[in-house]
Amino acid sequence: MSDGSRDDTRSKQGGAPPWQPGQSGNPAGRPKGARSKLGEAFLEKMLADFEEHGVSVIEKVRTDKPDQYLKVVASILPKDLNVNINNLDNLTDEQLTERIRELYAVLGPLVAPAGASGSDGRVGAETADEPARQVPTIQ
Repeated sequence: MSDGSRDDTRSKQGGAPPWQPGQSGNPAGRPKGARSKLGEAFLEKMLADFEEHGVSVIEKVRTDKPDQYLKVVASILPKDLNVNINNLDNLTDEQLTERIRELYAVLGPLVAPAGASGSDGRVGAETADEPARQVPTIQ
């Protein structure tokens, strides 16, 4: 920056030195609570109105304007909903192996055909239509 531009900046600021990084035109900042007073007053009035009329208004909107009702419901929900339905992610290999063994103990008779597993680990007799299925080996 040249000396001429500094002088120009100072003249625009009434002779005051240029602002330093992180400093604004109001170094004292906004008075505490100035912005929140309006918000607090508004929320207090809304709460009072809701306590008096809330349930009946919700019912009226739900029946008369279901699209608006659904918009309100959607606006209340979090924008990013992380639903983890796979509760196997946090299991160790040993825990997964134990779970599989438990499932085979319970479901084994239900999934095995009439000629159950022999010593070679094959389930049922091999036919021309379908080869015998292998039972997975769990270590």
